[in-house]
Amino acid sequence: MTTITHTGSEPLTRAITWLRDEVNVARLAIGVVALHVVDDNFLQPNPGTTAGDHPVSGLMPLALLVAAAVFYGRLRAGARAVIALFAGYFGVLGGIEALHYTREVGPSGDDYTGILSLLAGLVLLGVGGLTLWRSRRRDDRLWWRYVRRALIGVGAVVVAGVFLFPFSIGYIVTHASRATVPAADLGAPFEEVEFTTNDGLRLKGWYIRSRNGAAVISFPGRASSQKRAKLLARHGYGVLVFDRRGEGESEGDPNLFGWEGERDVHAAVEFLRNRPEVDPDRIGGIGLSVGGEMMIAAAAESDALRAIVSEGASARSVRDIVANPGTTWSEVLGNGVATLATSLFSNALPPADLKSLVPKISGAVLFVYGENGQPAEEPANRAFYAVAHEPRELWEVPGSGHIGGTEARPREYERRVVAFFDRYLLED
Repeated sequence: MTTITHTGSEPLTRAITWLRDEVNVARLAIGVVALHVVDDNFLQPNPGTTAGDHPVSGLMPLALLVAAAVFYGRLRAGARAVIALFAGYFGVLGGIEALHYTREVGPSGDDYTGILSLLAGLVLLGVGGLTLWRSRRRDDRLWWRYVRRALIGVGAVVVAGVFLFPFSIGYIVTHASRATVPAADLGAPFEEVEFTTNDGLRLKGWYIRSRNGAAVISFPGRASSQKRAKLLARHGYGVLVFDRRGEGESEGDPNLFGWEGERDVHAAVEFLRNRPEVDPDRIGGIGLSVGGEMMIAAAAESDALRAIVSEGASARSVRDIVANPGTTWSEVLGNGVATLATSLFSNALPPADLKSLVPKISGAVLFVYGENGQPAEEPANRAFYAVAHEPRELWEVPGSGHIGGTEARPREYERRVVAFFDRYLLED
């Protein structure tokens, strides 16, 4: 009779044998990426949000990943490689958020599964590349073999440029934002404040008390907006700067394109209207880049903003790209993919184009753009000015880059902006 002795190394041997199977490795890695999707959207959503706020961004990627894992082993090598590469791309993309916040404030919450997703994504990219290499055809004519491979390479570059890059933008702008509060350099005493949006998010910021009865929202965030806040405070204006949703100390999901950001502006206006030293009829706003776009959207919805300065605004989605003059088909295609991805990961439809909102503004508006700003700035702002109602003003800042007016023309910038708010917020 033969006696079989089991050693402690047998489970390890089985595990190694199991991991030598490409299908097993791919399915395990896809499962790790899917785990992060569940964690990010449903188990540990951002403060102020719930699992119910992420139906599309959570369920759609999860369904695709589950289907990929289930059918992976039934497909031919080429199809398996493509699935592994795309799943790997998404796994790495999902880990970018974790790396961003880990670098800024240290890991927490879903950052741990995000780091695992990044590692799993790298594994899947390796599996996909290796599977492609092993399954390459070598039974055809030599010249056609290299022509085919060249065509596949060109196709991969086109897919990356037309689809993957703008898709990545849509993911990043809805998942990664500034996590820290910058040092305050406002040139005046301020107080820490907080207020709540109409969709229940708590926003935090700084407020400089008004000395002339008027107040201005300097937006977005507590970083780039500080210079404008400082110059307005010198002239007696109350100034509110705050972290928009999903940024710094404020609750919510980030969206760097500013979708639904007008809700933050409306909440800020309501905060100022309840300040005893502020006349409710003397509230304005100054917005930079996407902040200018959110100011336009907010002023189009409410007449509580009596005067706004929009600097460097141009587009928030493909709707603006189509509406603005001088658009090319490649811009529509790239921005279309980015808009689609942003809709998917923000669980929201893209907002109306800014050009259609500008005529709805009842207060005064000053459009500002830099001479050397982004290519879309000049045509967009000239189009905004053309459809805006009076009172309206337009200023191209000589020598300025994007939102660089205070650096390029500091004295003229201060004179123009302060004179604009004096005219429409202080004069009866």
